Amino acid sequence: MPFRRLRAAGNLRLGAALSVALVALPVIALAFAAARGSGDLWPHLIRHVLPHAMVETALLLAGVGAFVIGVGTGTAWLVSCHRFPGRRSFAWALVLPLALPTYVSAYAWLDVLHPAGPVQAGLRAILGVTDPRAIPLPEIRSLPGCIMVMGSVLFPYVYLAARAAFLTQGADLLRAGRGLGAGGMRLFLTIGLPMAWPAIAAGASLALLETLNDVGAAEFLGVRTLTVSVYVTWITRSSLEGAAQIALMILAIVAALLALEGWARSRAHGAHGVRENARPDRRQLPPAAGLLAMLFCLVPVLLGFVVPVSYLVWAAWRRVEEFGLPPDLLTWIGNSATLSAAATLLILPAALVLAFGARGDAMPDRKAMGGSVLLRASLMGYALPGGIAAVGLIVALGGLDDLTEGFGPWIPALSGTAAALVLAYFVRFLAIPAGGLDAAYARIRPQMDWSARSMGAPPGRILWRVHLPLLLPALSAAALLVFLDAMKELPATLLLRPFNRETLATALYAEAARGTYEEGAVAALALVVVGLPVIALLVAGGRPKARSGKRMRPNEARP
Repeated sequence: MPFRRLRAAGNLRLGAALSVALVALPVIALAFAAARGSGDLWPHLIRHVLPHAMVETALLLAGVGAFVIGVGTGTAWLVSCHRFPGRRSFAWALVLPLALPTYVSAYAWLDVLHPAGPVQAGLRAILGVTDPRAIPLPEIRSLPGCIMVMGSVLFPYVYLAARAAFLTQGADLLRAGRGLGAGGMRLFLTIGLPMAWPAIAAGASLALLETLNDVGAAEFLGVRTLTVSVYVTWITRSSLEGAAQIALMILAIVAALLALEGWARSRAHGAHGVRENARPDRRQLPPAAGLLAMLFCLVPVLLGFVVPVSYLVWAAWRRVEEFGLPPDLLTWIGNSATLSAAATLLILPAALVLAFGARGDAMPDRKAMGGSVLLRASLMGYALPGGIAAVGLIVALGGLDDLTEGFGPWIPALSGTAAALVLAYFVRFLAIPAGGLDAAYARIRPQMDWSARSMGAPPGRILWRVHLPLLLPALSAAALLVFLDAMKELPATLLLRPFNRETLATALYAEAARGTYEEGAVAALALVVVGLPVIALLVAGGRPKARSGKRMRPNEARP
């Protein structure tokens, strides 16, 4: 029995190590491809591509970072610590923009503000002018336009993190500050902001990682970022080595963002203890201030959700009314759902094994076996932009296909197949359930493991019979998040999808590239509808429990 138990534990560790190896594979492959060099292309990239792309990327990250921190922190402070008209509705409405992928919002805003779009056409009809250039609205296809579009979609990352800090860690501190006479802006600057800064920085780093991952929104809005340059170098110039070299530069930026998040987490250890039943004393704002607070919360909801979704509904209705549903819509949905479901079924067991290994390291009566290290290593996949992971997998799978070419049908080629795309989803999204299940394990008492082991149960049986029933809620939520994120993933899908196999994301991208916005509105609206269950999950996680009267800890949108 001890030998069988040891062998079972070794198999679980082997499975966890294999999962981490798959996550690390694209990075290793990128390093090898970049080391081979790109010949005469690299000097051209250094002179004509990289300087502009680096400046555009830096300005975009700085602008989006300032936007999400200002709007996310400000709205979280108002909703958590004040009473004003519409506060209860804004508490959940401010999460709605997360239902839109950034490229869907950019797609909608392009047509909303187009000279032939509804805004300018309506203004010309009201003012009685016919010249499309008579109304000089700000150009949406610009860096400021891209910052506005992406920031209005991504600010809920900071809003959720900051609101959780204000509602839990900060309740006693804010109460004490008010007791000493602090109020208004002074209370926010001296107590609220410093106390919540670790959470704010963590939320901002997630928003910036999403910004760095984006291809569609930046390309639609005319911003040539490093990530867009990777796509163009690979697709247009057919230089895999050049794309890999640019990708390594992006990984350096990712490392800096992860260092920021690590700093935020280290600062969080010294924060005030969390009390689930603590609520800050909300101050009633005077009528004028209450109106300003309501407008401050309303504008980002309009920019990030109401306006683009309203346009998509209108455009989709016009398309369906005149021509019916796109004939390939069911095919797009089927392809998206099949690939996402396959990735989810592959990811969940791997995440469960990783979290189980970390659980073994956390048990007070067990020696550390490396499970926690493997779990932390698996989280790096989410930091990889989808396009970067795709280029790395193209290199790795191409080399593997070359090695196994002589084996014929016994080892089929993986490059250009759906398996390659599912593997990219595995690399990108393994961190979501792994982090969530690790947090869920913290709520399972170690006495259950001790009792099962005392009865001779091997690790596999403890996982299956004891842990899994208790982890089912967290596992179900993780499955939903992985499935929906895979449905919306654009960069990796563009680079790795099999030939002529369109998904909802790639079909929308193709219609936007052709300028046929109404044709893609149905696919865009379908992606928004797909994202709404995640919002319902986040909102439900932040509501108070009806029976106990205690507030639940808000669920995190990402690990």
